[in-house]
Amino acid sequence: MPLLARASTTLLSLTAFLALLLSVLLVSQPAWAKGSRKGEWAPVAAEILMEAESGKVLRARNADTLTYPASLTKMMTLMLTFEALDRGTLRLNQRLVVSRHAASMPPSRLWLSPGSTITVEQAILALITRSANDVAVVLAEALGGSESAFAQKMTARARALGMRRTVFRNASGLPDRLQRTTARDMAILSRALIRRHAGHYAYFQRRSFDWQGTTVHSHNRLMARYPGMDGIKTGYIAASGFNLAASAVRDGRRLIAVVMGGRSAATRDDRVADLLDIGFKRPTSPAKPAPAAPDLVITKRSSSAAERSTAVSVAVPSAKPPASNSSASNSSAGGRWSIQVGAFASRAAAVRSAGDSAKRLGALADGASPEVVHSGGLYKARLTGFPAESAGAACAALKAAGHGCFAVRGQ
Repeated sequence: MPLLARASTTLLSLTAFLALLLSVLLVSQPAWAKGSRKGEWAPVAAEILMEAESGKVLRARNADTLTYPASLTKMMTLMLTFEALDRGTLRLNQRLVVSRHAASMPPSRLWLSPGSTITVEQAILALITRSANDVAVVLAEALGGSESAFAQKMTARARALGMRRTVFRNASGLPDRLQRTTARDMAILSRALIRRHAGHYAYFQRRSFDWQGTTVHSHNRLMARYPGMDGIKTGYIAASGFNLAASAVRDGRRLIAVVMGGRSAATRDDRVADLLDIGFKRPTSPAKPAPAAPDLVITKRSSSAAERSTAVSVAVPSAKPPASNSSASNSSAGGRWSIQVGAFASRAAAVRSAGDSAKRLGALADGASPEVVHSGGLYKARLTGFPAESAGAACAALKAAGHGCFAVRGQ
């Protein structure tokens, strides 16, 4: 065969092969690429509007469709930080050391140097205003030992809150294909921050803070122009589009709006404002208290071997025992008291925690017995059988040693 003919045959074969390869790629492209005009990927557009008091959903679109949280992830990082402050395991003025891993995070960031320090309160403000990824890792390492271990705690806390479809893989929201959430789950998280951490929620109102002689301004620009809006968090990565979880109050009524997958910050903000306007025009729904879940008491003897899970702290005391030198610590304030030392995703972990706490207390736990209370989807580790004054002393001892604890009045 002449050389020119062979070359033509080879070219035709190569062209046919390339055409076949292109057709295979088009057929096998992922679902998220098929819906767009040119095959490019488009973020999921999702939204939800919720009453903060009742939890009632007023409006929703694609609210349960999986997407990426981006920097809305930092709301969970902040929740675990607030809980550590409530337990006393962190202090606002405590200085946290910046690791090399934390300092290596890409923007947005504070440009922290390895070995430098930042206070807990500065870290909170940096997450809320600058959405600083390096600072998120500093908090994660302080609370979890490592960012990956902290992410497991974040996911466990999400499950305890009822965020059924959320998985956290890092503390910042930087791209990770396995880190997923939904608009509904982000609304649940927003509501939990507002209702469970009212004392800390005011941080979300901050529009700026001073850092080393520079004023750091908030990314949340809608807060400056929407009447009654006082938080809570923006987010963006290419895979998620522009996200915003927002909350506003008018005439004593609070609403939460979450928009995911906005094409720009401006269109996202406008849609959040529209949703809030729609909600405030609707009459208030009567709040229906959630049915009380009966506490199922599980003693140490009835526990079974179960996979150990990450502990989730639940640090809201139902009552405060009177001080031992108070006249209130008489028989009228007596009865059986318990101390709660943690809440866990598995019964076995709670049993271990209760037993370990009893050993730490030694003689202070004399007469008390380990107990696990199953309630709200968690296994709550307790020591029960204390007089009121002994419960306070036992908790004080555990807190002094860096462990969480609060007293619970017996029924």
